[in-house]
Amino acid sequence: MQVAVVTFDGFNELDSFIASALINRCRRDGLEAFITTPTPVVTSMNGVEVTGQRPMEFVTEADVVLIGSGVKAREVVVDDRMLSRLPLDPSRQLIGAQCSGALVLARLGLLDGMPACTDMTSRPFVEACDVRVLDAPFHAEGNIATAGGCLASQYLATWVITRMLGQDAARDVIDYVAPVGENNETVERAMRAMHAGEVALR
Repeated sequence: MQVAVVTFDGFNELDSFIASALINRCRRDGLEAFITTPTPVVTSMNGVEVTGQRPMEFVTEADVVLIGSGVKAREVVVDDRMLSRLPLDPSRQLIGAQCSGALVLARLGLLDGMPACTDMTSRPFVEACDVRVLDAPFHAEGNIATAGGCLASQYLATWVITRMLGQDAARDVIDYVAPVGENNETVERAMRAMHAGEVALR
């Protein structure tokens, strides 16, 4: 089971790295995430250069595709050539977006009739795509999920792990990375956010 964490130039390190690191705690169970980039090397919003682990074409074979956010998201969504490299299929893939990644899903037509979560900076631009933005950190309908706020990337990862390996596997991962002495509350917060997002508006 493979996860493509799509990471554009100008990416937010927290969004791409938290999700990929949490998911990669499940390698032994056959679930693995790869930083997936449109060019061999991308530079973060803070100047960190990262070599992609997979090229953008990997999204067609991945079981899960997570669209990371960054300061150049508005440039990405007006680049038809870039968007053409993202032939996503929610009928066979889990698809998630972090913060401004919701703009990409909206531009691809994957949020039609579905509300979304995003960060405060991206909110007006997502709303301009006729997508209703929720005041919540996580929302999922079927095979599509969105998360808002950098640290909500843990909820996106929790959703992926739960859908691919089950709730116990997700609990184990969050418990492992939780601050010492805050294990139970961290696990329960993540599970609560995920479940609340999944049942919202039903």
